[in-house]
Amino acid sequence: MSNEPNVIEVSGLSKRFGDKTVVDDFAISVPKGAIYGFLGPNGSGKTTTIRMLCGLLTPDAGSGSCLGFDILRQSDLIKEHVGYMTQKFSLYSDLTIRENLDFMARMYKVPNRRQKVDEALKDLGLHNRSSQLAGELSGGWKQRLALAACLLHKPDLLLLDEPTAGVDPKARRDFWDEIRRLSDNGVTVLVSTHYMDEAIQCHNIAYIAYGQKLIDGPATAIPDMVGLHTWRVEGPDLAELEQTLKGLDGVEQVARFGSALHVSGTDREALRRAVEPLLKNTAWQWTEQPAGLEEVFIHLMAGSTDNFAGAEA
Repeated sequence: MSNEPNVIEVSGLSKRFGDKTVVDDFAISVPKGAIYGFLGPNGSGKTTTIRMLCGLLTPDAGSGSCLGFDILRQSDLIKEHVGYMTQKFSLYSDLTIRENLDFMARMYKVPNRRQKVDEALKDLGLHNRSSQLAGELSGGWKQRLALAACLLHKPDLLLLDEPTAGVDPKARRDFWDEIRRLSDNGVTVLVSTHYMDEAIQCHNIAYIAYGQKLIDGPATAIPDMVGLHTWRVEGPDLAELEQTLKGLDGVEQVARFGSALHVSGTDREALRRAVEPLLKNTAWQWTEQPAGLEEVFIHLMAGSTDNFAGAEA
């Protein structure tokens, strides 16, 4: 990442739909070349926020800039420099891969169109499938095609809305290899995700819940910023142990992770006092460890209120 001015600098962004505030007083600063992750439950306002940042949606309040352009008055100029990959595959199923890319190149008025399409096909490993209909592709190949379409006009900012939902682990890994390559070349990436193994690959993370930003900062620093501490326990009868732990002072959260429980709290000494009597039972293996992003996510969500709670179905 460079010392250049921030690619995104906004404050006070708000958006209402009817009587519901979907985004409430949102602020963020994103440096050039950063991979910035958005985490939050469905309906938390992540997509609405992304659309306001890239000029697709006008905020009801707030101000700021994206790529040096005013988000309120220069949204058309922002769009010219942004690649936006929606959560749902939005290209034409009855066109081939090449035809889809050629169409997008025409839309963006890409110079040397045919050459750029050929380069895009080659860069993302689509060349051998260029004559295949988009509707016949698997999730992973559709993802590659959508990314190729986003990159045709060489955007400075890439906005990715849950881009790896529904694709296999290998496709997800390949996708993130490409995202890191783009970041290394100075492209700024804003991505929403539910996958914690993806979140940790972001330089910075913003947790959003029900329209409000709860916290943001470097991915590796978030657990310390929240002040969460964790013990991991493995062994028999974890369901019974979970119920015991939930009633103890100092234990704020107990979450199942595969064959283990993660027991967390914000007061390290109180948490230690709570689990200390249980350490004597050799049937269980206890390990104190740094809290991870998923424990933090659960902790933050537990203290949030759904802004649609009580709304009519």
